[in-house]
Amino acid sequence: MFHKIMTVAVICFLVLSGCKAKQPGVSVKKPNDTTQGATAPKKETATKVVMPKPAGEYAGVVINYIDQFSEIAKEEMKQYGIPASITLAQGILESGAGRGTLSVRANNHFGIKCHTGWKGQYVYHDDDEAQECFRKYVDAKYSYRDHSLFLSGRGRYSALFSLSKKDYKGWAKGLKKAGYATDPKYPNKLISIIERYNLQEYDLEVLKGKKRSKRSKDLSDDSILKAYTVAKGDTLYSISKRFNILVATLKSYNSLTDNSLSIGQVLYLQAPKN
Repeated sequence: MFHKIMTVAVICFLVLSGCKAKQPGVSVKKPNDTTQGATAPKKETATKVVMPKPAGEYAGVVINYIDQFSEIAKEEMKQYGIPASITLAQGILESGAGRGTLSVRANNHFGIKCHTGWKGQYVYHDDDEAQECFRKYVDAKYSYRDHSLFLSGRGRYSALFSLSKKDYKGWAKGLKKAGYATDPKYPNKLISIIERYNLQEYDLEVLKGKKRSKRSKDLSDDSILKAYTVAKGDTLYSISKRFNILVATLKSYNSLTDNSLSIGQVLYLQAPKN
């Protein structure tokens, strides 16, 4: 009898153990890096959006630049034989028509670096390498003179002076070949600026010994002649009253989305052609 009881007990134990083993297990899912909330979200930073300036405004800035420096470029051509068109085109390109960092901080319109032997003032500016040394001038006209001395006083540019003073294309290509710039499109950029603004006319003026009034005198009625450069204290309203133009019309002519202005900004006073 005792053996029977023991046998039954063992069988029951085995049956109960088997049932327990078949019960489904409960698993706990551990959070990983892809689980929401596993890592703190990155803080978003505001991005400053810089709106592109209308092409017409830059054209006005270039015209003003040419008016300001054309006589200096012509005088340099008379003394050193560098075509005024080349000098002006380089100044426009290298300085952003006088608005570039180097031209503003250092009156350096041609990106001339300090080089060995420079005894004048200087500034540091990121270019091909970080914080390179660039020449600083008291006035931009000295930058033009230094540009003439730089080209005429270095042997690698000597071949340029055997070219015709009318051959602005040859000068543009020769500057790149001599190592003035590393940009492969540098000659085409200079030629484009010269032809867009007819800078070769200044070369002819020097060669023919003629004088000429400011460039704006030759511009047609639908050109940048009817434009205004914003001065300190100006508002769209005050300018509209001065020239008897509606504020809305001024904004339309200049593709303005608000009423904000900056000193030196050029405003069209009529609808530009392009």
